[in-house]
Amino acid sequence: MYKLKIISHFSAAHSLREYKGKCEALHGHNWKVEVVVSAANVDSAGLVLDFSDLKKLTAVVLEELDHKHLNEIKYFTTHNPSSEEIARFIFINLKGSVAQKNCRLVEIRVWETENSCAIYQE
Repeated sequence: MYKLKIISHFSAAHSLREYKGKCEALHGHNWKVEVVVSAANVDSAGLVLDFSDLKKLTAVVLEELDHKHLNEIKYFTTHNPSSEEIARFIFINLKGSVAQKNCRLVEIRVWETENSCAIYQE
């Protein structure tokens, strides 16, 4: 099994509902996003997927989040915009396009700070 990982970033604001503490107030982060895909085989060039293609697919999803107030995005009106749910949102929205490239989306890691991340896998 082969695995690839790319790292990307986005910036956004959010406020956590049903949270008692500072994060209940509107605030922002510069999130780091790790995307891991896998495949059993490589193509004739010896690649699972060109890194630039995976970066482009990821950028399409992150564009929906970048420089936005996450609470105002439809998905986050019913899901709290926590790092956990952001990771799930990215996974759900990236899974299909990765599958079209004959790969499986393995996991999404969303880093809220350099020391704290949430991981989503199916």
